Amino acid sequence: MLQPAESLPDVTRVPAPWSLRGHAWMVALRLPAGDPARTAFVPPDLRATVKAAISVLMCVVYDESPCGPYRELLFIPGTMKFGGERHPSISRILVSTWDSVVNGRSNWGIPKDRADFDWVHDEGGDRWRVTSDGRELCSLEFTGPTGVRLPLRSSWVPRKLGTFAQRLDGRTYYYRPEATGDLRLCRLRQWRFDPELFPDLGRATVLTAMRIEGFKLVFPAARSVD
Repeated sequence: MLQPAESLPDVTRVPAPWSLRGHAWMVALRLPAGDPARTAFVPPDLRATVKAAISVLMCVVYDESPCGPYRELLFIPGTMKFGGERHPSISRILVSTWDSVVNGRSNWGIPKDRADFDWVHDEGGDRWRVTSDGRELCSLEFTGPTGVRLPLRSSWVPRKLGTFAQRLDGRTYYYRPEATGDLRLCRLRQWRFDPELFPDLGRATVLTAMRIEGFKLVFPAARSVD
């Protein structure tokens, strides 16, 4: 399903590190044992290693990035085994610009594909619709946020849990993003997915949904190995 590298357009390469700013919606969820969404879009050699006590879905608006503003939808099913260690890994990710696709793959091995994003914010909340060639792959509706702001600091996460790994085109990339911002609770009103284009999370139990406000994110240069 990943768009082949030879079909990607020629864009300006922007090497790491990257500093980004924006806001996001994060849904922590639990998938039933054996649910196909756990391993959907995971590289075949990693599927048997997926452990998914908690999975994460995120919608992100990057207001500032080294390759310009863009929007993003991603799913982290859990951790996978890379060598002798386990790391969280993104299985499916869509972004709104080719610049983000090409640079995300080359800098960190993140398996980005391009899609079209429709995001509406009004008094009723936030509505997301993501399409590819006119076909809806995901729709989400959030209400809120509500309640107090809580600080977000990635430095509080143990290094092993905060270090991501990606397998792409025969190489493995390791990287640890650093993030700061504020968290507020929100509510996921509805969601739907096209399982041919995105993991179908319809059978998942939502543990919590949060709005991440005013985040600052740094993506360092990755360590890559064959």
